Amino acid sequence: MYLLCTISVEKLSYCMTASCLNNRPAANVQDKQCGGGNTVEMETYITIAIGLLTVVLGTQCADNTWGGLYPRESESREVRSLDGLWNFRLAPLEDPEKGFREEWYAQPLRKTGAVISMPVPSSYNDVTQDKALRDHIGWAWYDRTFYVPTRWQEDKQRVVLRLGSAHYNSIIYLNGVAVTSHEGGHLPIMSEITSGLVYGQENLVTVAINNTLTPETIPQGSITYHDDLTRYPPGYFTQSYNFDFTNYAGLHRPVYVYTTPRTYIEDIFVTTDISGTDGIISYDIITATTKIGPKRLNDAPGCSMKVLDKDGSHVTSAIGCQGSIMISNASLWWPYLMSEDPGYLYTLKVAVSDTEGILDVYPQKVGIRTIGWNSTTLTINNKPVYLRGCGKHEDADIRGKGVDYPLIVKDFSLLKWLGANSFRTSHYPYAEEIMDMADQEGIMVVDECPAIGLSGFGETLMNKHISVMEELVHRDRNRPSVIMWSVGNEPRSDQAAAKDYFRLVVAATRAADATRPVTKVVAATKAEDSSRPVTCVLNRPKYKEYAGSSLDIILVNRYYSWYSDTGHLEIIKLQTVTEFTEWHELHNKPVMISEYGAGSMPGLHTDPAFTWSEEYQAELMLQNFEAFDELRKKGYFIGEMIWNFADFATPQEYNRPGACMKGLFTRARQPKLAGHLMRVHYWSLAQKIDNVTVPEGVGRLGSVYNWKNL
Repeated sequence: MYLLCTISVEKLSYCMTASCLNNRPAANVQDKQCGGGNTVEMETYITIAIGLLTVVLGTQCADNTWGGLYPRESESREVRSLDGLWNFRLAPLEDPEKGFREEWYAQPLRKTGAVISMPVPSSYNDVTQDKALRDHIGWAWYDRTFYVPTRWQEDKQRVVLRLGSAHYNSIIYLNGVAVTSHEGGHLPIMSEITSGLVYGQENLVTVAINNTLTPETIPQGSITYHDDLTRYPPGYFTQSYNFDFTNYAGLHRPVYVYTTPRTYIEDIFVTTDISGTDGIISYDIITATTKIGPKRLNDAPGCSMKVLDKDGSHVTSAIGCQGSIMISNASLWWPYLMSEDPGYLYTLKVAVSDTEGILDVYPQKVGIRTIGWNSTTLTINNKPVYLRGCGKHEDADIRGKGVDYPLIVKDFSLLKWLGANSFRTSHYPYAEEIMDMADQEGIMVVDECPAIGLSGFGETLMNKHISVMEELVHRDRNRPSVIMWSVGNEPRSDQAAAKDYFRLVVAATRAADATRPVTKVVAATKAEDSSRPVTCVLNRPKYKEYAGSSLDIILVNRYYSWYSDTGHLEIIKLQTVTEFTEWHELHNKPVMISEYGAGSMPGLHTDPAFTWSEEYQAELMLQNFEAFDELRKKGYFIGEMIWNFADFATPQEYNRPGACMKGLFTRARQPKLAGHLMRVHYWSLAQKIDNVTVPEGVGRLGSVYNWKNL
């Protein structure tokens, strides 16, 4: 199957630079924001959308909404990487539609103008000395050539192109024809390309990416036009965001071409349970045949599977595309420091076959564990769990948000060095390679979508929000490390429209993560219908916000003595204990702090502690620790996550020196004083709660800094 597609009017009518620059209403004589408030009018959007439709040929198809199973080699599947140096060009700011009008996708980019080399995966912003590239808003173009062997055609293989993510809006072309598109970064994009390939010869893949954000994208942003010609040049505009991290853009994650047989495993849905010492794996296998599309097959071909332990030894087998497997004396998936063998994973080796033999094989990792919650407690395998973690970012020097395997290993090494057992994917879904590491290391994850700082809460935004959550749950629902879904961070939930908005988004998330394999959409509107709790990270005053009533667990960000009462460290304990006690009393649900902290400049030391010094950051943490100790005794406070794991890049602002400096580690992953202090605190908690042995060397700096008997 080879989908030729145009991009829908809705797809292209979002406020991209092209529509804003070239088609503003004549009456627009003051600063305007594109997409919300004072906006470029919808008639302008439609005009531009129709204009762009004329340059993308083919039959209409929907945006890609399911990135497929992660490409893994097996007896029946072959995977080839397209990572490396691609050709790259920006569309001119003054003529953003040029690439479409001149059909840059129809031939190699180098034949239509100058190109530079661009690493994939990587953000494009920081890899050169070009300010225009770093700050670009609008379309960017990538391409490269590749070969596929003629034997793929001879063996009648189905061939799939998969991009781990493209931020934000993307159109993907093969040999000059649009094959799929996707709105939103951070989630995978897949297209079957079997019949569009030229076997044994060069093939051209082209990707156009637009990073413009508007009030109707997830996350939100706005374009502002500065029309005062005494202060700004003609056509001058700026992009602003509802968040404080750099809006990196590009092909951030691996790009693969892979094969499956014509009849193949389309999807696998796994849930697990525990009965005494036995583990239960319930499964639902979706098979499909190319040219027919996804289809549940009740007869031949059939499904079979083998369960392998972590060493690859056979445990048991089963037959059928739907059912349950009982594993005697099962090794459970436990979080780090809650077991001597955390992150235990079985492999469910799924096979599809017909009367002539095996057709397709896919290895699915499975961790056997249960999650439970009530009004006071979160449990893993029926044991209460206390989250010790960090908010994080996909962020590093030069590569931006690009997947970097050494950095992944380093970050998990540092999490374990801290004695942490969890992190939140603030503020977007992280790379599948990071999530794989969390599964195998036993690090629990609060899995968050890109809905940061939302406001407005209209129906269009809600439908996109639900779509993003459904994609996220579909991608990560089989992961044992994912213990909670977060539908957003710091929404303006004091707006009355937030009540119904979040009720519906949370209900849709529960439906996507039902506790049992389903053959149709299940309207899971109750907490017990979901296999994981659903939350949203809140920061509005508790008695004036409308989202909390729909959530299963209350996560709150509070920065006492930083953003409020700055410098007054002595009031942190009182304010924190009062705040979280009242949240629990209001909603009768477990509560935890999902962000707190202070910025520090590495190497800046003051005694007594003063803002921005490493001592002030550490003293603020100590005051919070005392509050958390008191809250934990109350029985409903289930965790703490500091902001942030490491310093990270931010937009250019007068109040930040090029980065958010709240990290326990520098951006280069070197510990600040706060990192050493957190290590003492988290290992002390692990010893008290999980009875672990504290490693030698933890706290050796304690006598120097007088860490109050930690």
